[in-house]
Amino acid sequence: MTSATPAIRLTGLTKTFGSVNAVDQLDLEIGEGEFFSMLGPSGSGKTTVLRLIAGFELPTSGTVELQGVDVTHRAPFDRDVNTVFQDYALFPHMTVLENVAYGLRVRGVGRAERAERAEAALASVALAGFGGRKPSQLSGGQRQRVALARATVVQPKVLLLDEPLGALDLKLREQMQVELKELQRSLGITFIFVTHDQEEALTLSDRIAVFNHGHIEQLGTPTEIYEAPSSPFVASFVGTSNIFDPSEAERMLGRTSTVSIRPEKIALHTPASKPAAGTVSLPGTISEVIYLGTSTRILVELEGGKRLTVLEQNASSRSALDRRGEMVHARFASADLVALEPVAA
Repeated sequence: MTSATPAIRLTGLTKTFGSVNAVDQLDLEIGEGEFFSMLGPSGSGKTTVLRLIAGFELPTSGTVELQGVDVTHRAPFDRDVNTVFQDYALFPHMTVLENVAYGLRVRGVGRAERAERAEAALASVALAGFGGRKPSQLSGGQRQRVALARATVVQPKVLLLDEPLGALDLKLREQMQVELKELQRSLGITFIFVTHDQEEALTLSDRIAVFNHGHIEQLGTPTEIYEAPSSPFVASFVGTSNIFDPSEAERMLGRTSTVSIRPEKIALHTPASKPAAGTVSLPGTISEVIYLGTSTRILVELEGGKRLTVLEQNASSRSALDRRGEMVHARFASADLVALEPVAA
C-alpha cells in the first residue's frame, strides 16, 4: 500500500437477502493504487460486495469507507468511484467522444476541456481518432476500451470492474487483460475487479480475495493463493489440485491431514527407475491422455483407486496419446505437498 489510509475499508459488512447472508461480517482493506481482484463462483458474494462499495446496495450492517470517509449511506453519485459493467452500457445515439465525455458534461466541465480530456482518455486506451464513430461501428474489444475511457476520464479514486471481459472471445480477452493492467499502472487508480475466472485474477492482480459463501476464504498475492492454498475449496477452485483427504494422506503419504499437490509438480517415470531422496513415488496406470496444445493432461489411476491429474508441457512433437494403459510411477517432492485446513463442518 502506498498510503496509511486505505482506498477502501470494509468493516463488519453484512448483506442479507431474506434468510440468505450474501455477505457475512466482512472485514477488508484495499490499498491506494492496488489492482485488487474478488474471485469466486456464482453466489459467493463478490458481486454483492462490489455493489455495496458502489452504493447500488445498502448493507444490512457494517460500514464502507472511501479514503477514510464513511460513505455507507451515500448515494452512488456521491461516491468518488466509477463502475464498468460487462455489457459496457454505451449510449448508442452518441458518438464515442460524446460517450467518453458524458460524465464530464454531467459534472459541468466546459465543452473545450471536455473534448480535450475525452480525447486524452481515448488515446490512453489506444483509440485516438475513433471519437467520431458510433458504438455500433466498433468491435467488442473497442467498445470495452471506450467504456474504460468513459469510466477513467472523470479520474475516480476507485474504479470498480464487474466481470468486464466476460463477453469477449478468448484471444481478445487475453489481449484486454494485458491492456487493462497497463492502463491501471499508468493511471495509478485503485482497481477492484470482480471475476469468476481464476486465470484472469492470477494474471491481473496485486492481491486476490477468494470468496466462498459470503466470506473471504483466503486473501493474498497470486503466488500465495496458487502455491499455498489455505483450504480444499481454494486449492480446487484456483487452478487444479490433487487433494488427499486424511485417510488417503495417511495411507499413501504418511501424513495425517488433508494435503494437495498441483498437477505440474508431478512427473511420470518408469517403474524401474529409482526415486530421488525426499520424493514420493506412487505406482499407477495411465487411464486417459488429453492434449491441450501447449501441454498434455494425463490421468493416472493409482493402486487403491485414487486418480491423479498430471500436467506435462509439450516440449516436443511426440504424441502422448498412445500411453493409455502404461504402468508408471507418479513422483513429486514431499516439500511440494501443501497442508490444507480441514473443511468446516
